[in-house]
Amino acid sequence: MPKKLIPATLAALLILTLLSSCGRIIVGRGSELTDGAPQTSPEASAAPASSAPPSTTPEPTTAPPTTTPPPTTTEPPEPEIYTVKILCAGDNLVHSSIYNQAARRAASNGVSGYDFSYPYQKIERFVAEADLAILNQETIVTDRLEPSDYPRFCSPAALGEHMIDIGFDAFSMSNNHVLDRGEEGLIDCLDFWDSHPEVLRYGAYRNAEDMENIRLKTVNNITFAFLGYMEHTNGLSLPEGSECKVTYLRELDVIESQIKRAKELADVVIVSPHFGVEVTNEITQSQRDLAKKFADWGADIIIGTQPHTVQSMEFIERADGTRAFCFYCLGNLISSMDKPLAMVGMLGKITVQKNAETGEITLGEVKAVPIIDQYGRSYYQVHVVPYSEYTPEDLAAHGCKGFTQEIIDSVISNIPDEFLSIE
Repeated sequence: MPKKLIPATLAALLILTLLSSCGRIIVGRGSELTDGAPQTSPEASAAPASSAPPSTTPEPTTAPPTTTPPPTTTEPPEPEIYTVKILCAGDNLVHSSIYNQAARRAASNGVSGYDFSYPYQKIERFVAEADLAILNQETIVTDRLEPSDYPRFCSPAALGEHMIDIGFDAFSMSNNHVLDRGEEGLIDCLDFWDSHPEVLRYGAYRNAEDMENIRLKTVNNITFAFLGYMEHTNGLSLPEGSECKVTYLRELDVIESQIKRAKELADVVIVSPHFGVEVTNEITQSQRDLAKKFADWGADIIIGTQPHTVQSMEFIERADGTRAFCFYCLGNLISSMDKPLAMVGMLGKITVQKNAETGEITLGEVKAVPIIDQYGRSYYQVHVVPYSEYTPEDLAAHGCKGFTQEIIDSVISNIPDEFLSIE
């Protein structure tokens, strides 16, 4: 036997011996046969999954979604709004019949002087309701001169005292009767008003310095400036060299300068022009032109007087989109005139508002309240009656000839429906 076969033969014998002793034959990788029966793989013979010990590796967890709250939308607080209710009254034209009856009434009560309470009793409530009440005092007021009637008026100081007592705050002296008793009467009247620091007067002044001191009054955080001008003074003038000052409507350069300066000082500029044709309800073109100029220069409220009867009223638009309001004529508050048209006047009411944050001024509700100057025969018991309280019996007893319901209706028709207020 060749030598080379011995190791191979021995190796084969050794393998067979080993296989026989183990009782199985390895067929190949991954497959086993024992005694001719198939054997399960280790994976197949493993315990069921339900009996397997719990895994020690933690299951991944999904965090619950975070809900972002919606952004809060807090509304800014509403800005504070300041409000002033203004009342303006026309000519307080006190004839002798009015101050004489006031003297008789005081005497009947056992006192000296004058009692002016009766003529104004029925309109006091309107003055009391206002935050700012303005009156055109058509006559000089003083006790240093004797009272006088038309054509050169002068009224007792008790009249002024009473108008203050019932609640008027500002008195315009810009009218055609301001020089009725000359420079002396004007100074006496200025002295009277200035002895009452709780009220202000405007439209006539002691000197240039006084005129340049534009009158200001703050009510409910709104500041008002007051200016007044007249068309004429019945042909009367101050003596040469007088320091006293009044401004006529023809002095447009002065007026423009004053209104513009007043606008810098105040929230609201009030201008009181005494203009127009007497005892007519028609507005002249001159009145309209002047009112537009005043508004463009900065006037916010224009309170017209002089015609002694009611004229219309309107908002006046400015180039910047804002607007002013003009009462072209309020008529009389009281008088003993004998013209039927002059028996109907009105009280003007206007609300002013100011935005506390922006300072913006708004002119709100406007009302025109008709009033009747009532008296009996021989101008007996002159007094003012709101038209809402005026009766057919009052009309029948009126001492003015030709004063009828038709006259009343025609005068009231000059008030636009949007402003007319019977109250």
